[in-house]
Amino acid sequence: MRDIEAVFFDAAGTLFEVRGSVGRIYSAIARQYGAETDPDALDQAFSVALRQKSAHGIAPADVQDTVAEEKRWWSGIVESVLAGKIPNDEFSRYFDEVFEFFRSADAWQLYPDTLQCLEQLHARGYGLGIISNFDSRLNDLLVNLGIGRFFADVILSWKAGAAKPDPRIFLKATQSMCVPASKALHVGDSPEEDFEGARRAGLQAALLDRKDRHNQSTDILRVRSLSELNRLLD
Repeated sequence: MRDIEAVFFDAAGTLFEVRGSVGRIYSAIARQYGAETDPDALDQAFSVALRQKSAHGIAPADVQDTVAEEKRWWSGIVESVLAGKIPNDEFSRYFDEVFEFFRSADAWQLYPDTLQCLEQLHARGYGLGIISNFDSRLNDLLVNLGIGRFFADVILSWKAGAAKPDPRIFLKATQSMCVPASKALHVGDSPEEDFEGARRAGLQAALLDRKDRHNQSTDILRVRSLSELNRLLD
């Protein structure tokens, strides 16, 4: 790592993770509506629905009501996952409750190394930002998790009109922070979306590989935890 002025992070899967699982949360809230569901089955259905929906891309940058479009996008996923288990006249209320729950810290937890890493990087004078395919709830969530204060900018795919690994979202982030791409580092847990996407945009990149899944990849700069970032920057 040379001449780094700004460090960008992916969000979910890098700084924080779902508390429990998506399926468990969907199932717990569904129980309040009289529906008994299998959390593991919901997890599998969610993975399939999210992958299929994401393949169609995100809303264009000129959407006037981004939040409404985000909710329509997520409503399609939740409806697919629940597959009629919630009565039609109750689904809208169920979805609103699920959607808002994932804005709260109750749905997520920071990784043990997140807070110390951000504190150290901030103290060393690095500009910090986020580049994420998350939606606009992320801004509230960062505050609710107690880490919003560290970030000078949060670049979201829904606002940028491009999603990782598209180089445009990375370049929008560096331009917003007034940092040359070559002097920016992006850290995330996806080899394609984070590592390769950042490199194609001209940023330096590090793959966060907490479970050592990519130890055979000799052309990828990996860190096993966020605690390694300060040593890497040294």
